[in-house]
Amino acid sequence: MKSLRPILLPLLLLSTLACNLSRFAPPTATPLPTQTSAAPFDAEKLGSTLTDITFCTADGQSLLMDMYYPEQAQGPLPVTVYVHGGAWRMGDKSSGAGYRFVEPLRRQGYLVVTINYRLSPDYKFPAHIEDVKCAIRHLRANAESYGLDPERVGAFGGSAGGHLVALLGTSDENANLEGTGDYREYSSRVQAVVDMFGPIYQSFLCNPQIIYNVFGTWDCQAEIISIANPGNSITPDDPPFLILHGEYDDVVPVNQSEILHSLLTSAGVPSELIIIQNAGHAFESVWGAPDPSITALKKIVLDFFDQHLK
Repeated sequence: MKSLRPILLPLLLLSTLACNLSRFAPPTATPLPTQTSAAPFDAEKLGSTLTDITFCTADGQSLLMDMYYPEQAQGPLPVTVYVHGGAWRMGDKSSGAGYRFVEPLRRQGYLVVTINYRLSPDYKFPAHIEDVKCAIRHLRANAESYGLDPERVGAFGGSAGGHLVALLGTSDENANLEGTGDYREYSSRVQAVVDMFGPIYQSFLCNPQIIYNVFGTWDCQAEIISIANPGNSITPDDPPFLILHGEYDDVVPVNQSEILHSLLTSAGVPSELIIIQNAGHAFESVWGAPDPSITALKKIVLDFFDQHLK
């Protein structure tokens, strides 16, 4: 029998060398929670609707969301989060002018999430935006179980919901609007915003029917009013905005969106403002058929999210 020494000796030397080199290998980096990787997709969720899921708890109250899964998908899903309107005092996750975009987005391959938030006058601002931000953090913290992509999250809302998604888009963790909810190690930032006829400026927020019930003050110069203005927290790294507003809106004047659009573009943030002719609040017809039509607006919204989330 031939000796195995000529074969074993080189193998032993290579093994020793590999062990020694491993002492100098850089340590494996531990990803931050805000850098959560996209989760493998669970195809069994396709086509399902999950209702009344608690995403956070605030003041002993369960905050609920519904989840609409697309019929078809190839991997971890992009997400669009709907925030309803109602003057910060009423409304529900399955209502409002923006709710008409839920089903088209679902058919387009998005996981659509609709959320509730605490309402005034029982809860004063910033409770509303704190709940919206907690919803975004919850989705990222549970990306694996929901089958979503935490790096592709957009938000859309109308009226008061438009205000809240605009503020969600412009405020970061330094704005002190995260609240005391869960998942604070995760980011509440989003990658795209569709603001539909949302109020943003002091001239609207100081309305006597709103200012005390929502903000708990009669002082139009109060700091809380300034904090509530999305225009005051704009930075160049904010996500792209699509802003939609009816030209004859007699509830939220169109100049509210014009001001926000101007501030965004001045800061270098991509923003598109579309003023819908012959339309009032919630795109209701005034003096003729809205132009662009609701059908056209649905395509505009889908194209915007496709551009930035797919």
